[in-house]
Amino acid sequence: MENQNISDIIEAYLKQILAESQEVEIRRSEIANQFNVVPSQINYVIKTRFTIQDGYVVRSKRGGGGYIRIEKVKLLDNLDFIDSLVAAVGDHITRHDGLAVVRSLFEAGTINRREANIMLAAIDKTALNTGDRDLDEQIRAQILISILDHLRYES
Repeated sequence: MENQNISDIIEAYLKQILAESQEVEIRRSEIANQFNVVPSQINYVIKTRFTIQDGYVVRSKRGGGGYIRIEKVKLLDNLDFIDSLVAAVGDHITRHDGLAVVRSLFEAGTINRREANIMLAAIDKTALNTGDRDLDEQIRAQILISILDHLRYES
């Protein structure tokens, strides 16, 4: 234990709790006090050791009743495929290219027909009608990336 740094110790503590339960809800300041560290140290541990790539989803609520919730999730096998789609989407995407992304997910068996139709409805030009084509393409990209990020794991 002497060779472990405080980040390793905090990580081990949280993972021990997660071994008993699928999720843990903590208050950053309470954990910081428990380990006699500054709250930003807790942020660092959570940001670097509990990533989606490692099989964790982190949600937080700020403010007086705030919390950090870490949930252990099962990662899908086709993460490289999803990563390549995220890279292809970028920060903006046309309707045509968005349809191609959804089609790729469907053909790969990542989503079913119903899910594909829901995604298509979310990125359709009638749903995204700001009057500014560039803005529509940015919003479409944000929607697709959010969906792709959620497809990385199974709840």
